[in-house]
Amino acid sequence: MDSPNQAGPGRSWAKRLGTLGAVAVLALLSGCTKEQVSTGFFPAESKGATNHTEAYTSLWNGAWIALLIVGLIVWGLILWSMVAYRRRKNDRGLPVQLRYSMPIEILFTVTPVILVLGFFFQSVQVMEQTTDDTTPGDQVIEVGAKQWAWDFNYVNQDVYFAGTQVHLNGSEEPGEKAPTLYLPVDTDLEIKLHSRDVIHSFWVPAFLEKRDMIPGHDQSLHLRAEKEGEYVGKCAELCGEYHSEMLFNVKVVSQEEFEDYTQSLADQGNTGQLGPEYDRNWYPKEGAEK
Repeated sequence: MDSPNQAGPGRSWAKRLGTLGAVAVLALLSGCTKEQVSTGFFPAESKGATNHTEAYTSLWNGAWIALLIVGLIVWGLILWSMVAYRRRKNDRGLPVQLRYSMPIEILFTVTPVILVLGFFFQSVQVMEQTTDDTTPGDQVIEVGAKQWAWDFNYVNQDVYFAGTQVHLNGSEEPGEKAPTLYLPVDTDLEIKLHSRDVIHSFWVPAFLEKRDMIPGHDQSLHLRAEKEGEYVGKCAELCGEYHSEMLFNVKVVSQEEFEDYTQSLADQGNTGQLGPEYDRNWYPKEGAEK
């Protein structure tokens, strides 16, 4: 008759697995710079770009660190179980069967609930600081998206910039000539977003924010640019044949440089605002001339 399994000779498998795991983690992290880790592998230029980026980065870093810790524990337990309870040559019969373990059942129930609740409340806090930010803008700028370019109305100065499509040719030069949105640094901004034809999406990767632009459903983005510099932007919604060429640049400049730029628009005759008369009319009135 087969005898029940007996515990095998003691071996420090847990210690070996722990050492192996530590070496693997160090090897993975050794290829990452301190700046990459601190920014959560977001674009380096996002650090301090706006008054919202810190909140987004903190939420992201907290999330992936917590999940990485949980993952390492789970993977470690799986590997340890595979090694410690493997079938040996002199084993006979079935191992001792365990129907359930109340402490483990409680652990597997409580831990996910705590994680989900933690992520939920942290996400709500970040949304209140960022997407739900309605701080009145000292400078109001209207951004009009159109196939396949951008218009910018500087409302306070009553001037505008009418963008034209970027034609890519495999070099960086077309991107440098893309429509440029000027923003004054350390100023509360209200960026009003409006689509002139189809669904577009306003996305500046360094700002860590994106807003869909749906015809007939305008919305606003409230933020404060806190670091002077140049950033790239693009449409992040497939909007037609030349979607890839719907690019723009963002320049965050001093108040003096911003005023000089808007004055240059006025000197060029770009006074007034580009209004809805340039929108595509999907539903012309019945009987109207085509």
